[in-house]
Amino acid sequence: MYNMSEDIQYAGSDTRPPMLDRTNFESWQQCIRLYCLGKDNEENIMKSITKGLLKMGTFIQTPAEETEGALQLGLERARVFTDLSAEEKERYKADIHATNILLQGIPKDIYTLINHYTDAKDIWDNVKMILEGSELTKDDRESQLYDEFEHFHQIKGETIHVYYVRFMKLINDMRNIKMTMPRMQLNSKFVNNMLPEWSRFITEVKLNRGLKESNFDQLYAYLKQHEVHASENRMMMERFIQPTNDPLALVSNASVQQYLTQSSMSPPILTNEPLY
Repeated sequence: MYNMSEDIQYAGSDTRPPMLDRTNFESWQQCIRLYCLGKDNEENIMKSITKGLLKMGTFIQTPAEETEGALQLGLERARVFTDLSAEEKERYKADIHATNILLQGIPKDIYTLINHYTDAKDIWDNVKMILEGSELTKDDRESQLYDEFEHFHQIKGETIHVYYVRFMKLINDMRNIKMTMPRMQLNSKFVNNMLPEWSRFITEVKLNRGLKESNFDQLYAYLKQHEVHASENRMMMERFIQPTNDPLALVSNASVQQYLTQSSMSPPILTNEPLY
């Protein structure tokens, strides 16, 4: 009879599964699912994780079988691997593979808490319980993400690409725990919290494209094309708009500020240029 614990030790994988990050359990769950779906026998692997091990059941002995040297017909015994159908054998192999995948993706400090489990579903559920915690913890996580969203803004010196990646990660974290927001709210947050040098191009986006139909990925792709000009605006602002008590400098700063404001409010050139 096959021994599950021994099989797990010898089962291998061609690539290492994603390692659990205890600060982002939701993302790890999603990565594990995608990893499993990329494997052979992926449907059975996911069944092992979500539904548990194959139930082997019992078997009625036939005349061709002997127990301890004596023929005993009609007795029940536990089924072994050789008793399984071809489909059941694939399911059994998937149980081993699923457990192996999860154990390779768990750091040692968490593994020591669940190392007595060999059922993929038990491992999955207990790791979830350890890291995800109670409903109160979920509410705390949601509150934390709302707070991050509320205070999200572009940092001085940050490129638009880094800003976009940070924003995308925040939105993905929110989606992982089933938080939803209207597209208009996401787009408004993305463009309205960029640095002042982007104001002219943001106005163009709002007038030409609007924020209802587009998504923030398309807005990023469009604004990225104007990064050089935004950098020029930033250098002009850094050069001429400086805190000073000099009356003449104050007049000069006011002129530059007026120019930049007029540039950002001037009607844009209408084009058919796509956002993506």
